[in-house]
Amino acid sequence: MSGGLEDILSQVSAWRDQGERVALATVIATWGSSPRPVGSQMAVAESGRIIGSVSGGCVESAVAEAGLATLTNHRPQVLDYGVSNEKAWEIGLACGGRLTVFVEEVE
Repeated sequence: MSGGLEDILSQVSAWRDQGERVALATVIATWGSSPRPVGSQMAVAESGRIIGSVSGGCVESAVAEAGLATLTNHRPQVLDYGVSNEKAWEIGLACGGRLTVFVEEVE
């Protein structure tokens, strides 16, 4: 499975068929140098399984944690990553760009 959009949605469907709750994270905006384009997605199952990517690895773990939180509190989230070049390394965006991700529970 390559992690393309069709693969991600197919896996989300399979996880849901197995009775797992799933959160879906989607890149909704970027600015400057960004490792993944708008529309990139990552799914997180309540068991912790993950497919897809929203940042090429830069902030995946933080987005996965947000996905699990969304499954717990049933609240969608908008996450912003990226700041000044000085802070970029601190949060994992080595490129210094900005990334906005929407996280929602798949119903």
